[in-house]
Amino acid sequence: MSAPEPALDAPEVAARRREFAALLGEFRRTAVLVPLGEGPGPDGERGLLTADLGGIRFILAFSDEQALARYAQVRGEYRREWTYQTILGARLLDVAVPAAGVPCGVALDCADGEDGMVFPPVRGIVPDEAAVDHKEGEAT
Repeated sequence: MSAPEPALDAPEVAARRREFAALLGEFRRTAVLVPLGEGPGPDGERGLLTADLGGIRFILAFSDEQALARYAQVRGEYRREWTYQTILGARLLDVAVPAAGVPCGVALDCADGEDGMVFPPVRGIVPDEAAVDHKEGEAT
């Protein structure tokens, strides 16, 4: 069992929220690489590469070809050809996430440990109707 994390004071919480908001804004404005999955999706087209964790689907996105190569290396699939699309972060969050039909977020540079970033399906990151913390009939 790990030790509980120390409580954060209000100024530190506010600073971390501002930092995350800046990262989210940068992600929304940036084109990222999104590999295509192996098999066809429901429409017969190859879908975006995803991974499920804890009941949430994550679209895997990479900041550049080197980040994608690190992912391929970790998976032991560095010799295969990786087909990808370049997609604006905002389009992933605003269009692809709701289209998933299940709770879905985006994992950026997931092979990079703490240098990676997760954008979970919560209000303020994805559209309210795709957010897991959105209640039907709730005013936004």
